[in-house]
Amino acid sequence: MKRKVILYISQSLDGFIADDNRSVDWILGNDEEYVSDYGYENFIKDIDTVILGATTYKQIKNELSPDKWVYENLQSYVLTREKIEDTPNIKYMSIEIKNLINKLQQENGKNIWICGGANLANQCVKENLIDEYQITTVPVILGNGIRLFEENNKNIKLELKDIKEENGLIMGIYTKR
Repeated sequence: MKRKVILYISQSLDGFIADDNRSVDWILGNDEEYVSDYGYENFIKDIDTVILGATTYKQIKNELSPDKWVYENLQSYVLTREKIEDTPNIKYMSIEIKNLINKLQQENGKNIWICGGANLANQCVKENLIDEYQITTVPVILGNGIRLFEENNKNIKLELKDIKEENGLIMGIYTKR
């Protein structure tokens, strides 16, 4: 069975994945004291590979989790032009996303997570590589920031498979029609 490529990401109501300062500290529900993983553990059990762009990788490594790689139980691929030495579970690559995904789909394994950022997600949209879009909409309007989807992207018809609400956040799960 072909490994699914899943874009699993959060956005503001007006379609941004980070604010003007590249911050994601607004990704909270209505009650900021509410404790939940919002379905992450359920999602991640079917994933063994995560693909990140260089900016998202640096944000996680330098700001969000500087002391520990958050995806240590997954095989990570970071698309970057920088020459960085691989670790056992992080491979740094300068490769077209289409070629990487085609290679990974030839291998046995679980699903592949497109983690971010917007540049990587849009490269995947342009090549129609995403099998499933799991997009959580956060109840905030940012006005500016890093937009999830670019203008003039490929027209891809989707079908809503599921919708969930938790603490004001709405997750829509869409597949290609």
